[in-house]
Amino acid sequence: MMESPQSAALSMEELHEAWPVLSIDERLEGFRLLPASVADDFFLALSAREQAELILHLQPAERRTWVRLLPPDDLADLVQAVDPEQAESILSQLDDASRREVNVLLAYAEDDAGGLMNPRFARVRPDMSIDEAISYLRKQARERVETVYYAYVLDAEQHLLGVLSLRQLFQTASDKRVADVMQRDVITVSEDTDQEAVSRLFTEHGFMALPVLDVQQRMKGIVTVDDIVDVVQEEATEDIQKAGGMEALEAPYFETGFFGMLKKRIGWLLVLFLGQMLTATAMSSFEDEIATAVVLSLFVPLIISSGGNSGSQASTLIIRSLALGEMRLRDWWRVARRELLSGLVLGVVLGVVGLARILIWNSISGVYGEHAFVLGITVALSVLGVVTFGTLAGSMLPLVLRKFGFDPASASAPFVATLVDVSGVLIYFTVASLLLRGTLL
Repeated sequence: MMESPQSAALSMEELHEAWPVLSIDERLEGFRLLPASVADDFFLALSAREQAELILHLQPAERRTWVRLLPPDDLADLVQAVDPEQAESILSQLDDASRREVNVLLAYAEDDAGGLMNPRFARVRPDMSIDEAISYLRKQARERVETVYYAYVLDAEQHLLGVLSLRQLFQTASDKRVADVMQRDVITVSEDTDQEAVSRLFTEHGFMALPVLDVQQRMKGIVTVDDIVDVVQEEATEDIQKAGGMEALEAPYFETGFFGMLKKRIGWLLVLFLGQMLTATAMSSFEDEIATAVVLSLFVPLIISSGGNSGSQASTLIIRSLALGEMRLRDWWRVARRELLSGLVLGVVLGVVGLARILIWNSISGVYGEHAFVLGITVALSVLGVVTFGTLAGSMLPLVLRKFGFDPASASAPFVATLVDVSGVLIYFTVASLLLRGTLL
């Protein structure tokens, strides 16, 4: 339990360390024990879900103070994290202007630039002198603008004309005009630009903020680098969870209900289970071969796991490259050629190792008898075929999914492994039927 309110104030670091394991009552008590000088920073560092949970358990008089501390884009995230009735309760704490700003942001898709942007940004006019621009920026920072990385130069219709960094402003002679020194070639994003594309621009150019324009090229807000850090973390978490063969969670692990967690996991497990049934069906087609040469069944796990592993490797590489923008759909042929060659080389290496293992073990124990060499060649060629197919299938599946508008991360490692398991059985026993006919079969 947390100490009583009469105890010494907590440090922000102490509360942050204990936060994940505290109940809501303990979190509330600990938050009230924070010194006023650090409570704001602690609150702003919380996730939208944690902020919402805290606000909804505060008294109405306290609630208004903390709601109004948040900028509009963070408020929009907070509102999206709660139920509609709770959202209305939070919005009612805002002044009319702030409520309008939040409602405008809520109209955008959550993963578009419009949904990420902050509509409050530093703006100046092109005819201002540098001294006038600096004074005007100070006024904006005192009143409503929380983040000032750049000053955006707008005309009377709010069209973006150029941009100035604060460094440029302070280094330029005071009698010069903004229009004389502003940078006119500005990299911008549209309201409907996907958050992944926005994050790539930040990575490529190292900006602290990007302006968001509407279809009429009027500036609507800015997306800041701290927003993108959160987006990148969310996207990476979703991709990792999907790559594990499940739906992405909408909340942290311990904040996801037990049955909600089961719902996220059972769907793909059922699909994969049904897929593995096809493996059993494929093996039943070769019952005679297995009955005649039981030794063939010993190498089934070896062969299909090799194909599944190589396919999982390839799908992971391609999914991540697509996420980072390192390749496009038009590169599919280059990917196919590269992965086909990789699959062949990897298959040869693994096949040779498999052949050597059979021959060495047979020389020691004689377990495979006089047909050990032919059996080894069968296993080696099967591994070559399965690894090549697995690598090619694993690399192409994410591209096919992207082509048809699905998330490439859905081509998860377990899914690819299940697909290759079925094909691996078919390849193995087909090769065995061809090479071992008249000897073991």
